[in-house]
Amino acid sequence: MVDHLANTEINSQRIAAVENCFGASGQPLAVPGRVLLGEGILTKECRKKPKPRIFFLFNDILVYGSIVINKRKYNSQHIIPLEDVTLETLPDTLQMKNRWMIKTSKKSFVVSAASLTERKEWISHLEECIRHLLTKTGRQPSTEHAAPWIPDKATDICMRCTQTKFSTLTRRHHCRKCGFVVCADCSRQRFLMPRLSPKPLRVCNLCYRQLLAEKKEEAEADRRQSEPVRSAVPGYEPSSGDDSDKSDDDKADQWPADAEFYTSEVSWSSFHS
Repeated sequence: MVDHLANTEINSQRIAAVENCFGASGQPLAVPGRVLLGEGILTKECRKKPKPRIFFLFNDILVYGSIVINKRKYNSQHIIPLEDVTLETLPDTLQMKNRWMIKTSKKSFVVSAASLTERKEWISHLEECIRHLLTKTGRQPSTEHAAPWIPDKATDICMRCTQTKFSTLTRRHHCRKCGFVVCADCSRQRFLMPRLSPKPLRVCNLCYRQLLAEKKEEAEADRRQSEPVRSAVPGYEPSSGDDSDKSDDDKADQWPADAEFYTSEVSWSSFHS
């Protein structure tokens, strides 16, 4: 299908139409060899509530955005390289059916289709494009994924201390490492996670301790690897400035760090041919 549509006038027109709908706020999408394979409206589970989003599937990227006027004007364009995408089918909830998760190293989120058939069609086309790209580039499937943010309405209390109750004055925060909804006291720390952002991000206290421990282990591993090299250098004296983290005897959190929240318990789509 990709070979059939590549470098055709109809494909160029379809891509130009998408660019026009996003206008100046969007990125150019027309590049040699890129093919628009399908498009449709899916419901994206956002922080506050589920919202309809327009999705465009190309042979190398997935593009989505907010709908201002359907088929005429979109904004808030997001572009996801398909090489970085992993899919996971999710069970239905009372509010959302035909769900699946789109996982990437920078952002993961849940979407739902209007019907089971539509979900199968989306997943089938996405997996085919991902498989083709990975075969072409020789890359392995991505194994590191950003945690999806749990919706605000999923809990009325902090998911770490389980004591703080959210209200108009007590706001919710999200840990960028685990995606849990937490209170301010349980998320005062910031940690640099270059895969997600060049700036330190808010993390919950439990994830902060885990990240510090991982960083310390990595530093220790690097030190052990460099010791033979150092000992081979005459007159070399290693630095004695070895900082150690203080032990933390805080009580165990009620929610396990590796809890899988999402795996516990008017739309249309069209694909071009």
